[in-house]
Amino acid sequence: MTMTRRGMLKAAGAGAALAGSGYAIPKALADALKLPAALSEGTRAAAVLDALPGKKPLIKLSYRPPNYETPIELLGGNGITPNDAFFVRYHIADIPEVDAKTWKVKVGGDGANGTAELSLADLKRMPAHEVTAVCQCSGNRRGLFSPHVAGVEWGYGAMGCARWRGARLKDVLNKVGLKQEAIEIVFDGADNAIVQKTPDFVKSIPLAKALDENTLLAYEMNGAPLPHWNGFPARIILPGWTGTYWVKHVISINAVTKPFDGFWMKVAYRIPVNKFPTEVFASQNSDVNTPITEMVVNSLITSHADGAQVKAGSAATLSGIAWDAGDGIAKVEASSDGGASWKPATLGPDLGRFAFRPFSFTTPPLAAGAHKVSVRAENKKGQKQVTELILNPAGYHHNVVQTLTLNAA
Repeated sequence: MTMTRRGMLKAAGAGAALAGSGYAIPKALADALKLPAALSEGTRAAAVLDALPGKKPLIKLSYRPPNYETPIELLGGNGITPNDAFFVRYHIADIPEVDAKTWKVKVGGDGANGTAELSLADLKRMPAHEVTAVCQCSGNRRGLFSPHVAGVEWGYGAMGCARWRGARLKDVLNKVGLKQEAIEIVFDGADNAIVQKTPDFVKSIPLAKALDENTLLAYEMNGAPLPHWNGFPARIILPGWTGTYWVKHVISINAVTKPFDGFWMKVAYRIPVNKFPTEVFASQNSDVNTPITEMVVNSLITSHADGAQVKAGSAATLSGIAWDAGDGIAKVEASSDGGASWKPATLGPDLGRFAFRPFSFTTPPLAAGAHKVSVRAENKKGQKQVTELILNPAGYHHNVVQTLTLNAA
């Protein structure tokens, strides 16, 4: 497919627009994008606001394959990320427009008792389930690592939270039945590589996760059909686990009796053993590394960017979101004095244990000058954000306590 570009580079305050330009943004416009200072100069220079069909202008980091992150100001509010502002992440560049009328997903594999082909209508006739959950790229905030590591240099916005609706995966698998020997479920999507040597993006999950009541083959997002760029007509929803497993445009689901050994499982998306307090994907373990699985507890101020101007002598009210792998956020604390003291933030509505939890807090009146403001989250399991980066080769699980500067004048 040829992706029709409806790009727009917003010339902030200049009254100019370059449709689909893809040109690098001048420094003043990069600053208007509110890109984190910790991003590499190359990433900051190449970043561009660009609108894919059906999307608001998002921060484009690459076009083939398309990798677009959500500006932080679009992540706050009520905790739900609108479909047209939801980030876009692909690994391979041939992304076909799927015809819902002819689309079918094949279900089978050597770990199944039979085979089936399900149309979108078949899927919608099955009992529907809805879950509100965060989808976050495993490499979100990779661009903030120091030293920098290889991979898409994401800032804060390779994530979003939506209400996902579809059939439970366990109900789909019941259509074919599973053998006792089945240990993993393997997914493939309709996207393909442009270059033959590039491995197809195929992922597997443990059988227990596949049978979880919240694991879905979803066809709706926030009450509407899935957008093309977010997996139309159906994608995997794996609440609590990072987005690498949320396969889009699903065309096959196979139960297998041996650990799947594709590139995107055996080589990519792996972390050092015992580095993070997350669930273990036992059948894919090695002595030195293991697949990334759950998200780690995290938070983000969305109302103000680093360096934001506020009124001297007045209090400032900030807001943001916190999230984890599904244990639920217990508290968010805020500091207005560089971490010397902390006070509880006010938590917003609980949209579900897998969802963003909004929060807000108000600083004391701020004297003229620069002020360091920080937030940190803790979940109901007692897990907290870290104060020092946990280094790993692929730049995963960045959940260092966020600190930004407010300039009072």
